[in-house]
Amino acid sequence: MTTTQDSKSPSELIDGRIKDLGDWRGEMLGRLRTLIHQADPDVVETWKWRGVPVWEDAGMICTGETYKAVVKLTFAKGAALPDPARLFNSSLEGNTRRAIDFQKGEEVDEEAFKALVRAAVALNKSKSRK
Repeated sequence: MTTTQDSKSPSELIDGRIKDLGDWRGEMLGRLRTLIHQADPDVVETWKWRGVPVWEDAGMICTGETYKAVVKLTFAKGAALPDPARLFNSSLEGNTRRAIDFQKGEEVDEEAFKALVRAAVALNKSKSRK
């Protein structure tokens, strides 16, 4: 039986994206995905906009896009999140979103990243209760 993209779960599609990249971008996306799951064991993976991995819990947490020179994680409500480690380094001009561009060989501040994910989930849950 042939599996079509439509019959695969979002998690399987994300697995496929990581594998298909086959380079540092796949490794980075996989590592960030693991950190998201560590920060929020209840996270739900979705696949939107013709191939963008999305992580959600009571609303969108972030998207994971891969480009030639960066892996970009865009936090849907990033402008409202505390970022004491100053991880956000992209999409800083908007009123809502903020992004982190990870480049080849870059170290990830895992604890600060997980704190950002947890803050995004807390913000989503605080908004969904109202």
